[in-house]
Amino acid sequence: MIKYNLICKCGNTFESWFSSSSEFDFLCKKKLMKCIYCESSSVKKTVMAPNLSSKSNKVFKKTKLEKKIKKQLLDFRKYIEKNCKNVGENFTREARSIHYDKKTSQSIYGKATPEETTELLEEGIEVATIPWVDKSEN
Repeated sequence: MIKYNLICKCGNTFESWFSSSSEFDFLCKKKLMKCIYCESSSVKKTVMAPNLSSKSNKVFKKTKLEKKIKKQLLDFRKYIEKNCKNVGENFTREARSIHYDKKTSQSIYGKATPEETTELLEEGIEVATIPWVDKSEN
């Protein structure tokens, strides 16, 4: 398969996939290749950058948005760590204890399985799953 950037006589640009370059030529010659916008059969290939695979292309590059989201999640984590008590693996028990007034109400965080989280929600205990971003990730 090969992908081409195409342009019609009206200046509309679009891309399309072909099984080979000769298939594109055949479709154009038979006037079967049409612009997806104006249906003109006067369609040509435009200049496009080749898709070269290199080691550096395979390395994940974070966008500005990804970096911003990670910073917000890290700030949220810092806030939780500063203002809430970490009860670790005892989260489910502690959440129930607080909910059923066995303990004074306080903000907690910790670990719970998806099943435990579902059980808490079914009991009417408000909990939230938070994406816990690792501080050491780049």
